[in-house]
Amino acid sequence: MTFHLDIADLHDTALVRRVQHRLDRKTKPLGSLGRLESLALQLALVQGREDPQLHAPQLVVFAADHGIAAQGVSAYPSDVTWQMVENFLAGGAAVSVLARQNHLALTVVDCGVRHDFAPREGLINAKVAAGSADASQGPAMSAAQCEQAMAQGAAVLRDLPGNVLLLGEMGIGNTSAASLLMCRLAGVPLADCVGRGTGLDDAGVARKLAVLQRALQANEAAVAPLDVLASLGGLEIATMTGAVLQAAAQRRLIVVDGFITTAAVAVAAAVAPPVLQRCVFAHASAESGHARWLARLGVQPLLDLGLRLGEGSGAALAWPIIDAACRLLAEMASFESAGVSDAS
Repeated sequence: MTFHLDIADLHDTALVRRVQHRLDRKTKPLGSLGRLESLALQLALVQGREDPQLHAPQLVVFAADHGIAAQGVSAYPSDVTWQMVENFLAGGAAVSVLARQNHLALTVVDCGVRHDFAPREGLINAKVAAGSADASQGPAMSAAQCEQAMAQGAAVLRDLPGNVLLLGEMGIGNTSAASLLMCRLAGVPLADCVGRGTGLDDAGVARKLAVLQRALQANEAAVAPLDVLASLGGLEIATMTGAVLQAAAQRRLIVVDGFITTAAVAVAAAVAPPVLQRCVFAHASAESGHARWLARLGVQPLLDLGLRLGEGSGAALAWPIIDAACRLLAEMASFESAGVSDAS
């Protein structure tokens, strides 16, 4: 299976030098804004300009059901997926509150929920199937389904305004899909990839681990990144992967939430490594595999709040920090303009 977009390397030594000079001439000791300075540099590189601007940020929640949930890998029933989609649309979920607080446009994409939703504002129907198949019995998706999901994710992104994509997701069973993708793509032992998800007890984690081991065995022939995605992932992860690749091609900033959104970004980066240059990783999830995966990707999250909710909640919480980095670069006075004496 192939899915190609032109995603250029953002390396630009001259631009980095110019932006760093601007940061160094701000009214502050050198380097005193810490990671806000590296964020400002990243924003400049993503946009290819000394004065990056962030506008119309889009928080997109990708939702789908997972056939593997029938094996008891989650503490919650599959119906919670569609019920939470309704909660997002009604404005009652955590991510809904955080999106309102931070003036983020919130869109929910039905990538494969086992429910028929009434059309309404804020909901996009990109349903490929009524949930993925049970990966413990064979491929979660056919190659055609996976490619269709990715293409629809790219199309969703093309139709949204702005230059920032904040990733969110919903799907009972999707920590299982993410764990499988981490194991196969990052080469991490499965036991180090599997956590409690929505709150499994020790017996539940042991059952989940056994089910996921069967899924790896049932799909052992899948090696190439997109084949791994089709065999082990979910429809929302595949749709998200397409959106991430499209966002990267358009040089949008990509704000990555937690464990499941990291799975989509990891697949996209396996296809096109420069994707990671466009990504800000919002937080380190309490899901046990997430910190290991971030380390494997060589990235550092902005926050560590013990979150394991998903939905895009961590991305929304990180947004004011990203916005602050951009504003400081644009609006903070220099020593010269403020008439402030520099260090001797």
